Amino acid sequence: MTNKEKMHSGLIYYPSGDDIMVEQLGYVNKLYDFNMTRPTELKKRDKMLREMFAEIGEDCYIEPPFHANWGGHHVYFGKSVYANFGLTMVDDTHIYVGDYTMFGPNVVVATAGHPILPELREKAYQYNMPVHIGRNCWIGAGAIILPGVTIGDNTVIGAGSVVTKDIPANVVAVGNPCRVLREIGEHDREFYFRDKRIDYDNL
Repeated sequence: MTNKEKMHSGLIYYPSGDDIMVEQLGYVNKLYDFNMTRPTELKKRDKMLREMFAEIGEDCYIEPPFHANWGGHHVYFGKSVYANFGLTMVDDTHIYVGDYTMFGPNVVVATAGHPILPELREKAYQYNMPVHIGRNCWIGAGAIILPGVTIGDNTVIGAGSVVTKDIPANVVAVGNPCRVLREIGEHDREFYFRDKRIDYDNL
């Protein structure tokens, strides 16, 4: 099996072998151009994202700067995904994001890891595990999502959380390591922030 084939297998591999770096630099060049666009160049940004990403739905928006190891080449967005400033996607293997999901500023989604064993790390060996983020999630500012994690639909990840394990659907989860705080329920149909009630008549 080649190093390129090992990239998406979960096996340990050498990330500079088989001309991987040469291919990767081509995608990162496109990412550089995206980050240099002007705020008014919305149509240009949309066109560029469709060329950069593995797959991206309608009405997605990423606020530069955007950072990605492979320039988004291994990222799959549904429709109406929003990302605020500073999203980092370590997309050495596949990252899947469902429709209507939102990313706060400076979120990191990482698929790549390195062996704990020092002898392997000093030789720059690496492994990658895919990340799955469900539909209609909200990933709070500064959250870090680690390799192999799955986050269920509708879930909120609190700001600054470090997500090391799978998080189920329909919950609020916070902390380091990130844990389920509570389920999303009837209280959330009435209040949107602390004691602030939702005024449905004026939505």
